[in-house]
Amino acid sequence: MYRDFDWDSLWQALNEGMDWNWMWFSLPFGVLAQLFRALRWKQTLTPLGEHPRLSTCIHSIFLSYASSLVVPRIGEVLRCGVLKRYDDVSFAKSLGTVVTERIVDTVLMLLFSVVIIFSQMKLFTAFLSQTGLSFEDFITRFSTAGYWVTATCLLVLLFFIYFLARRLAWFSKTKKVFFNMKEGVFSLRGVTNIPLYIIYSIGIWVAYFLHFYLTFFCFEGTEGLNLSAALVAFVVGSFAVIVPTPNGAGPWHFAVKTVLVLYGISESVGVVFVLIVHSIQTLLVVLLGVYATVGLACTRQLGKETLRK
Repeated sequence: MYRDFDWDSLWQALNEGMDWNWMWFSLPFGVLAQLFRALRWKQTLTPLGEHPRLSTCIHSIFLSYASSLVVPRIGEVLRCGVLKRYDDVSFAKSLGTVVTERIVDTVLMLLFSVVIIFSQMKLFTAFLSQTGLSFEDFITRFSTAGYWVTATCLLVLLFFIYFLARRLAWFSKTKKVFFNMKEGVFSLRGVTNIPLYIIYSIGIWVAYFLHFYLTFFCFEGTEGLNLSAALVAFVVGSFAVIVPTPNGAGPWHFAVKTVLVLYGISESVGVVFVLIVHSIQTLLVVLLGVYATVGLACTRQLGKETLRK
């Protein structure tokens, strides 16, 4: 995307072509999304008999996103380790709740995406054509026999793993770990205030969307785009970050830029927009990670002083 890119246009946009007030206004929503996630996580841990401090949950969430910039997806495991270290929360149980959390987020995102895709079908068709993707080509890559062979191989593989695990010496020793993780996965059944859980879940995605949408008003080229354009770009960008790169770098840039071009934005404006927005939002994740690291260090130090007293 950025081969032969005119870097002078980037500096010009940063110095003269941006309304920074809208950018500053968008940043708190990025923080709010992670706060909602921490509140929801604490809520699902309570039915399991685990009561971590809210501050520890918040710090662990901040740190998980920052660490995933270094090693994609490592944050999901790291945040469970933080709760174990600082508040002695069962690692297996907390990891189980993370699995449930991801399932809920996926369902919400898919429902939201289906609505947007069907309401903007023509544009999504153009997007697939523009990016060289085609559902028809993907489906026709396999014959009927190919699908059956693939499904059979997966079933055999799963059976083999299960059979092997049951007979390994360590299986009996780790039964409790698997039980705790299973308990965490089904923790949603014990949540007492489901409406609040739903509010947190929806609030996460609303905050993420506003974190992205408000940046449209930072640039003269994108401020005139309507809400539907932002929704489509948000959906496409959300799927692009599934690719395990730091904060979706690369796929997110390409996907969002392509949507902007389809809405009539020049490619030169589009590439500058995605580069600036992604860089600033990634910097926010880094700063929150640094804040969490300092906060956890202070928590540990306070704990030591309390023990001395």
